[in-house]
Amino acid sequence: MTEILDEHQDDEHDHLDAADFDAFFAEQAITRPRQRITLFGREHLLAAELPLMFTLEAERIQYSSDPNDVRKMLITIFGSDVLDEWAEHGLTDRQLGILLIYSAAAIRSPGTVTMQRAAELHDEQDAEQGKAPAPNRAQRRTKPKRKGGRSGGRS
Repeated sequence: MTEILDEHQDDEHDHLDAADFDAFFAEQAITRPRQRITLFGREHLLAAELPLMFTLEAERIQYSSDPNDVRKMLITIFGSDVLDEWAEHGLTDRQLGILLIYSAAAIRSPGTVTMQRAAELHDEQDAEQGKAPAPNRAQRRTKPKRKGGRSGGRS
C-alpha cells in the first residue's frame, strides 16, 4: 500500500527521487487529430483519449437500465444533456449502442472502425446476449439461398 505524503512530512530515511508521472504523462500526451461526429445536426468533437471514467462507467452499467447511469457515461465523452437531446430526436437503443462502439473505437484508434462495422459489432454482442435483431433488408439479400428442395446435409 502506498502512503500519500503531504508537504509537512519528512522522510527520515534515504529515498529515491520521486517518479513524476505528471511530467511523464505530459510528455506522452497524444497530439493526433480528434474525430468529429455529427448526430441530429450537431457536431461533436471526441476526446483525444478515452477517459477512464467512460471505461469504468461502461463496465459498471453493463446490465443497468437506469438512464442516469447511461447519462453519466455519455457525459465523459459528449458532455451533459446529450442523452435527453438524442432521446427527443428518436435515437433508438441500437443506435446508441452503435454510436458508443464507434465513438470508443474512434477515440482509441481513429479510422479503424467504420459505422457499418460498429453496427455489426453491436449486433454480434446482442446476439451473444440473446437479443439479436431481425436481419435488415440488405442483410437478408446477402444471405445465400438454399438450392433444391432438400433440407439437411450431403448424401
